Order: sequence, then C-alpha cells, then structure tokens
Amino acid sequence: MAALKGILTPLLSKLIRGGVGRWRFLMATTGMGVAVFFILLAVQMFLNFNELLHGRRNENETADFLVVNKSVRDGKKAEAAFSGEEIDSLSRMPFVERLGRLTSSGYNVSVSSYTDAFPFYTDAYFEAVPDEFIDVKSAGWAWKEGDRVLPIIIPTFFIDLYNTGMAMTQPDLPQLSMDALRVIPLRVQLRGNGRTAEFTGQVLATSDRINAILVPQAFMDWGNQTLGYRASPPSTRIVIKTKDPSDPKLSKYLADRGWRTNTDKTRFSKVRVIVNWIVSIVGAIGGVMFLFGLLVFSLFIQLTIASSRPDIALLKTLGLSARRLEKFLLGQFLPVHFVLLGAVLAALSLFQWMLFGLLQTKDMHVRPVLHWITWLSALVVLGLTVFTNRHTIRRYLRQ
Repeated sequence: MAALKGILTPLLSKLIRGGVGRWRFLMATTGMGVAVFFILLAVQMFLNFNELLHGRRNENETADFLVVNKSVRDGKKAEAAFSGEEIDSLSRMPFVERLGRLTSSGYNVSVSSYTDAFPFYTDAYFEAVPDEFIDVKSAGWAWKEGDRVLPIIIPTFFIDLYNTGMAMTQPDLPQLSMDALRVIPLRVQLRGNGRTAEFTGQVLATSDRINAILVPQAFMDWGNQTLGYRASPPSTRIVIKTKDPSDPKLSKYLADRGWRTNTDKTRFSKVRVIVNWIVSIVGAIGGVMFLFGLLVFSLFIQLTIASSRPDIALLKTLGLSARRLEKFLLGQFLPVHFVLLGAVLAALSLFQWMLFGLLQTKDMHVRPVLHWITWLSALVVLGLTVFTNRHTIRRYLRQ
C-alpha cells in the first residue's frame, strides 16, 4: 500500500497542476480568491460603517436631539399643533429614546432694557422644556412663585445675529459678549387675560440645542395658569432624543407626516441609504462571484477526475479504495484554500489598518484590526468551500 501511495502522489499531483490543468487551476483559484475578497470586504465595510454611526468614540451628543414641528399649511393654526395620539405614536417608535413637549407661552411677552446706554424693546415669545433636554446645567436654572428674577436661556445664533448684523450696522449699538449679557438686567413684561406682571430677566446661558427663548418650566406653568388665555396651550413643537439622527426610518416617519426638523442633523440619512446600497451591492457581487468560483472549482475537480479516470480505475483494480482516493484528492485542494483565505485576510487586514489611520486624521474612529464577525465569515466561507469540494470529489469518484 505504501508503494501504491508513492506512485499515486506524484501521478495525480502532476495531473492536477500540469499541462492545461495548470492554467485552469490558476484561473479557478484566482476566481475564488477575488470572490472571497469581495464577500469579506463587504462584511468588514458594513461593520466599519456601523461603528462610525453608533460607536461610542464617534458619538456627538448635540446631534442626538431633534426639535420637530409641523409644516405650515395655508395659515391653518389648528393643524400646527400635535395631538396627544401623534405624540404618543412618535414616543413609541424604536428610534426615539425620550420625548418632551415644548410648552409655549399663552400670553404676550415684551422685553426691554432698563438703561438708555443699551436701548431696545422687542416683543418676545417664551417656551419651556423639561430640564433633561436642556444642554445647560446651572444651579441658577430654577424659579418659584414669588421670585422677581427670571432666568432665561437664549439661542446662540441670536447673539451671533445681533453681533454680526445689528451691532455692525447701527453705530449706537455695542457688540455683546456672553459675560456682558449675564450682567445686563432685562425688563420682562407679561400681559394676558386682563392681567399684567413684570420681572427682571437674567440671561443665564446660551443654547446650541434648542432655538427658542427658554424659561423654567415652573415659571411657564405659573404664567399660563395666571395670565394665559389657555392654561395648557397646544404643543406645536416637540423635542426627541434619538440614538441615530441619520436613521432613514426616522427621516421617512417625519416626511410621511409632513413634519420638519433640523435637516443638518438628518441629512446623512440619504448618505446612509446610499452607502447601505453600495455595501449590499458589493456583497451581492461577491456572493455571485463566490458561487461561480465554487462552480468553476467543482468543474475543475470533475475535469481532473475525468482526465485521470483510467489511472484511478487502475488504482482501484490494484486495491486502492475510493475513500483513500477521496482523502488524497481533498488533501491536494484543501491547502490551496487555506493559503487563498490567508492571503485574502492579510490583504483585508492591511486595508483595515490603512483605513484606521486615514479616518483618525479626520477625527473618525474604526478598529485597526478586522472585526471578529469578519473572521467568523471567513470560517463559514472556508467550511462551505470544503463541503462543496468534498461532495464533488465523492460524487464523481463513485461514478
């Protein structure tokens, strides 16, 4: 038997890699390598994209909050408010972590200065939101009935507009820093329901999250109950905290209902859909190529067995079992698949390391090594390839 094995090994090895079979073997191997590379590349790129969106190192806290309102429709004010059913439905959506209502002032508000050194007067509009949605943390953000000082948070862009617009075009108006705003008292006058009230407003901070003049919720509730034309004005704006502002499902939900939000935070939903399609297409191409690669490799095995059929028949006559032939042929092809998969994983590892370095320069983060799911996918591909090769060899040796 040892003598037969010594004859069999060089004989079939020469048949597999010699003559025309060598080129077919090279083409089959190359096709398999390219197909496996595309499949694993699609898996790794999907995981990289997912990490860029949801990874802790890539989180942006301010982008998690969205203020939502309805589109204006021919001045129909009644349709601008959210109903309780609409708010409850949105709060149950999987892309919403928390939801809060912006309570509006149901009374008239005017704000003016106490001094002629900084003269101004304007009608204003207050809103309030639960404290958990405010990006300003201060012990001074509180109010109770009887307090004469009213803490106020204003949008950052208000100050930018004033300093770069009004102050630059009107010589008698000074530019104001945040420190200056904090020490300038404001006369806040409220009118409504036949009553009036006056407070001293103090700008506590500015907010980049909510574009509204905010007052404490306790003050808003008191004002609406005391001066408001309605004790509970309808909710025309709501704020949500979401894990992923670029979630296409969130964008579609808002668009289907004609609701609006900050498009700068949701604009990446279209990019995400496009990237998902690209990754899916790359994966589909890799899958089709892999199936063709398996087919070509199976045909190569069939051709190899068919071309050496007389020698195999002779070896069977001499007493060599089909099982031993199967193990030998499988042993000829398996090392090729291991080397092929190793080369693909090495190329992908180099690609991932280079991508890691490139994204770091842009303050984006992915892992420098391949994800464990990519390694698991490689094992699945290897297992499927070995199974297909074994089945093909066994089937044609029995014929």
